[in-house]
Amino acid sequence: MKVLITGAAGFIGAALGLRLLERGDDVVGLDNLNDYYDPLLKRARLDRLLDHAGFKHLRLDLEDRSGMAQAFVTHQPQRVVNLAAQAGVRYSIDNPLAYVDSNLLGFANVLEGCRHHQVEHLVYASSSSVYGANTRMPFSVHDNVDHPLSLYAASKKANELMAHTYSHLYQLPTTGLRFFTVYGPWGRPDMALFKFTRAILASEPIDVFNHGQHRRDFTYIDDIVEGVIRVLDRPPAPNPHWDGANPDAASSLAPYRLYNIGNSQPVELMRYIEVLEQTLGRRAHKNFLPLQPGDVPDTHADVADLVANTGYRPQTTVEDGVGRFVAWYLDYYRD
Repeated sequence: MKVLITGAAGFIGAALGLRLLERGDDVVGLDNLNDYYDPLLKRARLDRLLDHAGFKHLRLDLEDRSGMAQAFVTHQPQRVVNLAAQAGVRYSIDNPLAYVDSNLLGFANVLEGCRHHQVEHLVYASSSSVYGANTRMPFSVHDNVDHPLSLYAASKKANELMAHTYSHLYQLPTTGLRFFTVYGPWGRPDMALFKFTRAILASEPIDVFNHGQHRRDFTYIDDIVEGVIRVLDRPPAPNPHWDGANPDAASSLAPYRLYNIGNSQPVELMRYIEVLEQTLGRRAHKNFLPLQPGDVPDTHADVADLVANTGYRPQTTVEDGVGRFVAWYLDYYRD
């Protein structure tokens, strides 16, 4: 099939594009290659996709309404995976309007394209950050998530609401995926593992927020991609048992679903750093700092729905995942 991936030069988008191309799908990869982080890394990811005959790249902003409309007219994708977004919780504290432009206006343009071109299934990235002030663990897609702690989280919750509206009004099958702390080779330089590795190798201190008391459901990139593909191949149907008097947040009478994709085995941040130190063969100098605005102390994904409906459970350990990341990092930056 022909799949449009937005954010195709991004961490998850590029990995997903490669998997789809390798199984024989045609992929249209949309990305604006912005400078939120190193554009050279984005270009290197994109070059791997361009090696495949079934790949076409569109350099385009999601918020470009006419450009997005023309992209759907020209390429007629059967399915769409929306991964393009302004990412980062902390960045949203100082730059909130960037999230309005990309994550709200841009996502509306994606929904309109899907609506007008009979797209079979829209899968889109949400985030574990939508759980916000929730403290009941593990986080369940069936729980209410109306207390976000950052505009980034609020924009992802808004995406879920917007998608539901299109599923209800236009019978557009949509599935939102709440990703939990994705890491691995070709990752994002603004994420902790990348920053920690660079600093340790340079004998510089690392900032450890919340005095190292975080627990995170670290999820390896290959597990994320497998989950996305399993979901992409299963467009949702309406839930005939949905009850408006006792509404289920994860489904609907419309063709709409939400899933967590996480390892479901939270790891203490200090253990994560310890694994990295062991892999690098170096100790980190740690600069302990308080909890940052917008952050939550712990995340833990309930993946029961993902397992029940796709037969898949992420399972890569941090020991294996960090080891693979470090091997990639040392090779990529060997010069």
